[in-house]
Amino acid sequence: MNKNKTLLFGAIIGAATGLIAANILTRRAEKAGTELAITAGDGMKLGMLVFGLLRAIASLGDDK
Repeated sequence: MNKNKTLLFGAIIGAATGLIAANILTRRAEKAGTELAITAGDGMKLGMLVFGLLRAIASLGDDK
């Protein structure tokens, strides 16, 4: 797979994942009958999880 196809595939997967995550958050807020609110702590937790995922992806293929 060439670089452009890989980047396009990654962008599509990332956009789809973000859309699903936003849908889950809005459904949860609607079910609870509250406004969608993400605290600073929740944002930090999410950011650290995403950073860990990116590190794991970057280390793929480093089995030496």
